[in-house]
Amino acid sequence: MTVASAAGGRSRGMTREEKKVIFASSLGTVFEWYDFYLYGSLAAFIGAAFFSEYPEATRNIFALLAFAAGFLVRPFGALVFGRLGDIVGRKYTFLVTIVIMGASTFLVGLLPGSATIGILAPIILIVLRMLQGLALGGEYGGAATYVAEHAPDDRRGYYTSWIQTTATLGLFMSLLVILAIQTLMGPDAFKAWGWRLPFLLSIFLLGISVWIRLTLNESPTFQRMKEEGKGSKAPLSEAFGQWKNAKIALLALLGLTAGQAVVWYSGQFYALFFLQNVLKVDAVSVNIMIAIALALGTPFFVLFGWLSDKIGRKVIIMAGLALAIVTYFPLFKALTWAANPALATAQQNVRATVTAAPGDCRFQFNPTGTAKFTTSCDIATAFLTRNSVPYDVVATAAPGTAATVAIGSTTIESYDSIAAGADAAAKGTEFNNAVFAALQEAGYPLKQNDAGAYAMVADPAAVNWTMVVGILFILVLYVTMVYGPIAAILVEMFPTRIRYTGMSLPYHIGNGWFGGLLPATVFAMSAARGDIYFGLWYPIAIAAMSLVIGTIFVKDTLGTDLNAKD
Repeated sequence: MTVASAAGGRSRGMTREEKKVIFASSLGTVFEWYDFYLYGSLAAFIGAAFFSEYPEATRNIFALLAFAAGFLVRPFGALVFGRLGDIVGRKYTFLVTIVIMGASTFLVGLLPGSATIGILAPIILIVLRMLQGLALGGEYGGAATYVAEHAPDDRRGYYTSWIQTTATLGLFMSLLVILAIQTLMGPDAFKAWGWRLPFLLSIFLLGISVWIRLTLNESPTFQRMKEEGKGSKAPLSEAFGQWKNAKIALLALLGLTAGQAVVWYSGQFYALFFLQNVLKVDAVSVNIMIAIALALGTPFFVLFGWLSDKIGRKVIIMAGLALAIVTYFPLFKALTWAANPALATAQQNVRATVTAAPGDCRFQFNPTGTAKFTTSCDIATAFLTRNSVPYDVVATAAPGTAATVAIGSTTIESYDSIAAGADAAAKGTEFNNAVFAALQEAGYPLKQNDAGAYAMVADPAAVNWTMVVGILFILVLYVTMVYGPIAAILVEMFPTRIRYTGMSLPYHIGNGWFGGLLPATVFAMSAARGDIYFGLWYPIAIAAMSLVIGTIFVKDTLGTDLNAKD
């Protein structure tokens, strides 16, 4: 087999075997990301199917727990499969991960709802979601390591950049499949049972991926190490129990992957959330605009991977972090004016004032959905935050009194849901309608349905598609800068004997925890300050931390000979 990881040699044209390695690794990883993203994209339908038998509060807890589980267990998957990959081999380990991911996703499509099997439905769903997270924790490190160990030293950034496109392509693919099935079936049939089809389709993707990966050979760098008897018998303790290696993992986490993760999640996932949930643009339009931006931006993963082989990995990643830090506030504010100018105008002209007793307002950080915020201030501020209304909190009310919301000349009294008891639902409806009516009078873009319920909306005719897609493209471009070269630099930082384990854990802690907690953190920060943009300080602060640590302590790895790192 003629492979480039006769590493150390100068590059030549990509061989047929190398193309096969990149294609097979990337295709399988795309399918894994596709499977993983389906849950988030179809969360509302999943909640209705598996949690509908329970009260709304319980339903939301289950839905959010299942969603969070996939992110929180990723580092544990990195440990389990990283160890396996460093002992048994790269090829067989990420073959196992794709089988676990594909089977778990397929079973979600078959799983009976709570109306049929009761409490078992959400329990099994959470278990399947955890299996997805474990599999993803093992997949990325295996694919990136496998491709890197086939690449020549001076083209490793370019080769591994194809793996970096897979997360975006998986998201893109999931959006397209969902949109296509929704369009063909219609909304009613899709809601009833059609949402299961994207999950069931994964069985075909699984079959293709397994067949292709079975035809691959083991990484030549790993094979040479095993033949020479230099493999690690305890990669976990060697990677994280010895300071010389643990220090590398710590620098990789704090100086690279944490910052990369928040830029990635801000540019793709939070941008989608911001458009749909903060700016109230309809879901179909948001998915189409995100898909266009992703299609335009995806080639830049490869471009920056290729460029990292010329000028270095670190300089591109640090530049992406710096650009995000400097421009996030103006970009997201511009996004508001482009997507919902009526809301932007109303926010500029009218702020609400929440007057509450001292200690009545809490920091609403709720990543798993298990925390309950029941005070009158928390109910008022959460409602205003969900509806993108800026506000100031004044803690001057007498202890024991309910918080009030003042909008213009109108003041509405909030309520404590615990104290309200059985009347909480009725009081909630009364409070919501009163605040909505005051907001509509103040110029906020609201509409009322036939039943008289209000909703904040973006006028489809007023959405500036060109500007929105342009801003989204810039955000995706930052993602490609920090993510395109990251696989190459992580692979090159660790010795062959512990490479799979060593690079996987910091990557998945950075992306699974720093990135995965971004939506909950941003919401809590925005609710605490009464400003829809205030939560952006979270990704900016994390990116700044990585920029400083990465610039000072992380060495560029361009030109590293992987065969020399045993």
